[in-house]
Amino acid sequence: MYELKTLLPQFEIKLPTCMYDLKNVSLTGSPSTGAGISSSSSLIKKIQSLPQQQNASGKSYSSSSATCALDLDILGRQIQQLLKANNGKDTSAVVARQDKVLLQLEDLKAQLGKIRAGLGLCGKTIQHTTGYQNGGLKEVPLEDIVINGHPNFIPYALLALKNAWRDLYTIDIKTFTHSTMADIGPAAREFEQNLAKVPINESLPKINVTLIWKNCEHTEMISSPTMYVPIYGEVNIIRYLGRVGPAEYRYEGSPVCNEIDLVLDICYQLLRCTTHKSQVAMVRLLEKRLQKQQYFGGSQMSVADIGVYSSLIRMPAITDKDLTPALVAWRKRAKLVTKI
Repeated sequence: MYELKTLLPQFEIKLPTCMYDLKNVSLTGSPSTGAGISSSSSLIKKIQSLPQQQNASGKSYSSSSATCALDLDILGRQIQQLLKANNGKDTSAVVARQDKVLLQLEDLKAQLGKIRAGLGLCGKTIQHTTGYQNGGLKEVPLEDIVINGHPNFIPYALLALKNAWRDLYTIDIKTFTHSTMADIGPAAREFEQNLAKVPINESLPKINVTLIWKNCEHTEMISSPTMYVPIYGEVNIIRYLGRVGPAEYRYEGSPVCNEIDLVLDICYQLLRCTTHKSQVAMVRLLEKRLQKQQYFGGSQMSVADIGVYSSLIRMPAITDKDLTPALVAWRKRAKLVTKI
C-alpha cells in the first residue's frame, strides 16, 4: 500500500483547571484528576511500545513513526496483544456494569407489577379493543370529533346513522350555534329535536360528535383535537364513520368495496349539481348501480344507502316523478331503517 503522510501533527492537550474533576465513565481508571485521560494515554503508549511488526514484504513499520502503512493485520495483532496485556480488565468492568443495570431493570419491572396488581389492572401488555374487527387496522380509542355545518346543508346522514346503528353503536351528538349564525331556521331546529329523540345506550361503543351550526361553505369534520385537519363533505364524513363504526357497516374488506365507494362518489357529485337536469342525470346513475338489488351494494344496508338517502333529502327539487320505481321501492325500505 502507499504510505500516507500524517496531516495533523502530534501535540499535547492541556486540560482546563477551572472545572470540577469528573470520572470518565467510559474508561476504567482511578477517580483522581484526569483518570480517563491518563488511561487513554497509557493505552496509546502501550501500543507504541509494542515491538515492530513486519509485513509480507519483510519491511518493518513502527506505530510511533510519522508515516505508517495501512495494514489492518498488523493493527489487529497489536490490539490483541494489548488486550492480553490488560487481562480483559476493561471488558470485565463493562460486563459487570451491564449485569448490574439488568438487575435494576428486573427489580423495576417487579415493582411495576406490584403497583398494577394493587390497582386491579389487567396484567396483559396488549391494549384491549372493543372486540370489533376493522380490516386489520389497529384499534385505538376514538377522539371526540367536531362537525361544522351550515343550516342550509343539514347533514341528515348523522341522524340516519344514529337510527340505523341504535342497536350496534352509539353516536352522541350535541349541537351548538356559532356566533356567525343569527338563526338556524326551522329545518335545523327540527333536525336537532329528532337527534334528541334517539336514546343513548351507554353499554354500546360510543363516539362523541359536536355539531356546530356555522356560516361555512362546506360541511367539514375535524377528527384531531391537536391539529386542524378537516375532512370536507358529508360523503367523506360517512366514510370516516363507516371505518370506526360497527363491524356490520365496515366495507373496506367487503367484495363490494369499490361499488360502495362509487355510489358515494355519485352522491358527492349529486350534491354539487346546480341544475335540475344534471341532478336527474346523477339519479339515473344511481338507478343503474341499484339494478334489482334490495340495497346499494347487496342485500344488506350499507353506508352507501345512508349517503344516497341523505343526499335525496337535501335535494327537494327531486320528486317521485324523477325516481324510477326501483328507487322509490328502495327509499321505502331505507326509511324503515333511517327513521327520517
